[in-house]
Amino acid sequence: MVAGALPIGLATARNRIFLAPMSGVTDLPFRRLAHRFGAGLVVSEMVASQELVVDNPDSRLRMDVKGLETPVVQLAGREAQWMAEAAKIAEGSGAAVVDINMGCPAKKVTSGYSGSALMRDLDHALTLIEATVQAVDVPVTLKMRLGWDDDSRNAADLARRACDAGVQLITVHGRTRCQFYKGQADWPAISQVREAIDIPIVANGDLISRDDLDTMLSQTGCDAVMAGRGAYGRPWLPGYLASDDPARFLAELPDPADLISEHYEALVAHHGEHKGVRLGSRIARKHLGWYLDTTLRPVPATSAARQILMQSDDEHAVLETIKTLFDGASWLHPVGREATQPSQAEAA
Repeated sequence: MVAGALPIGLATARNRIFLAPMSGVTDLPFRRLAHRFGAGLVVSEMVASQELVVDNPDSRLRMDVKGLETPVVQLAGREAQWMAEAAKIAEGSGAAVVDINMGCPAKKVTSGYSGSALMRDLDHALTLIEATVQAVDVPVTLKMRLGWDDDSRNAADLARRACDAGVQLITVHGRTRCQFYKGQADWPAISQVREAIDIPIVANGDLISRDDLDTMLSQTGCDAVMAGRGAYGRPWLPGYLASDDPARFLAELPDPADLISEHYEALVAHHGEHKGVRLGSRIARKHLGWYLDTTLRPVPATSAARQILMQSDDEHAVLETIKTLFDGASWLHPVGREATQPSQAEAA
């Protein structure tokens, strides 16, 4: 089933394994890699609607969709006016789908009455949905959690109202906001949203391995699934999960040194320099750490080599270290939940 295309209004996902939006992770270089390796859809980092409308350069960068097939831009906000205007900008910049964020649990987002805080006031949430849907011709989708806390699991109610307002697809992360990322995602609870509406539903939360994939699909009854933190250091994970020949897929993965070098150079080029700081090389450090410690078979890194990867802004030195350190390394394939590592990144 995962190999089949999935219609989303007038748009189409080429398969049913998506890459989740993750702040600080799913920038354009990461999304391009995931797309190249076969992800069905890749979703941008969360973009603050008001900041986009006032032409904040960082927001424009997060929204960049160049070189992507069926690109999805995710917007967050608390006012219908800004959401509508931002959706128009995203559509005009090439977004094939506009996604609304009502799932981010981060305090800095919810304290501004955005993200999953909107699940505490469904009437207000609906005004944002209606304004966004009416503003654009491309499909509008919605990402949410099960609810704010265990006493207010209202995902099915929000999904019904969003569907009536014209939303074309809904993604549900199987935790409440107050759970953040603790414990395990409640996949069976997502099935209640599946039963409530007829539009496509995507299940999200703790998807790491192909064993997880089968269980997730059976427990949720969803049309598609979304990989998030399991893709840290594995931009190829959604494509691997979607592949009908996983052994061949893994055998044909690029050499780690080549892929990591390509990713590093793309990050440097994309983020460039900001106020005298080589921002691209600094943003790359989290990815280099995941490659080094999580997704490759143990690589004996000297303290000096690790220091260059984690602290140096000398791009030539970092690339030379990548080529030397990862030469001959092999990928550690995802086999279970132990593959997920704690991170400061925020899945939206």
